[in-house]
Amino acid sequence: MASITIRNFDDDVKTRLRDAGGRKVDSRDLAGIARAYFGPDNGVDLELPPREPGREPPSFD
Repeated sequence: MASITIRNFDDDVKTRLRDAGGRKVDSRDLAGIARAYFGPDNGVDLELPPREPGREPPSFD
């Protein structure tokens, strides 16, 4: 793994970069990836639209 040195960063920025770089995300799980980057823990909290009944099944008469 490569390393990088950047000087004069705020402690908050440094902590957030470490947290973002240290996440273990399963690349095969799209929902897990989305939650890891865009979930409520990261400041994104979206309202889900209300569920509506499905359409009527087709009739084969």
